[in-house]
Amino acid sequence: MLRIRRDDTVMVMAGKDKGKTGKVVRVYPKVNKAVIENINVVKKSVKKSDTYPQGGYVELEKPVALANLMLVDKKTTKPTRFTVKVLKDGSKERVALASKETI
Repeated sequence: MLRIRRDDTVMVMAGKDKGKTGKVVRVYPKVNKAVIENINVVKKSVKKSDTYPQGGYVELEKPVALANLMLVDKKTTKPTRFTVKVLKDGSKERVALASKETI
């Protein structure tokens, strides 16, 4: 089970965007990274092309290491640790340790 999934709200715990929160856009499990909207934004220069007729600079969201992210508890809106609870039907759900709420 993945620690962080798409559409989760996470907080950055280390790096230049430390303390910022955002929604997960995409997760790359093989390299343990995730793209979060409006986090780790970099400028990249692009040549003139059909998609960019003027050329110039484009802002991109680069992936962030999963180790630098923590899930945000919906109830307290603070970063939290969680545990995985196995239900009777065999499915799994993530439960925040502090508030005991399902994430």
